[in-house]
Amino acid sequence: MTTNPVMSFSGVIGSSVVSLGTDLAFDTILRSFTKCNAGLSFSSPIVSASLTLEDKGDTAKASCFGLINPLTSTAIAAELKHNFSQNETSLTLGAQHEVVPLTVIKARADSTGKVGALFQHQLVSKIFLTLAGDVDIKELKSSPTIGLSLALRP
Repeated sequence: MTTNPVMSFSGVIGSSVVSLGTDLAFDTILRSFTKCNAGLSFSSPIVSASLTLEDKGDTAKASCFGLINPLTSTAIAAELKHNFSQNETSLTLGAQHEVVPLTVIKARADSTGKVGALFQHQLVSKIFLTLAGDVDIKELKSSPTIGLSLALRP
């Protein structure tokens, strides 16, 4: 088994409002790019948006996140994704809300029929308990995915 040496480069330039970045990997034996991604983002106190080109230019994504109510962390988000080689486009919409202090719920649905939800509670400082689930409503014979996690954040 041999490995091919890969040269990688990633970088971001910008400010707290606008930034531009890239992530590249070049296989020196095959003399081809194995990874070529680029992105542009805009941030403000209430809205964040980004445009990315991924999979060596085969996938384009546009996403937006808007804060509706800072006191309850209520926000909405959307992502539009297009794969050029498969000519497929998907739209994902999501929302989050702090039900009570230290407890957040999140939900999302996409145009391919996948729906997900998350319930997260901060037990004590930097320790989070999360219950999450996903289901494909177009494939009701498949089992939903359910997960439970306990996370320690630095």
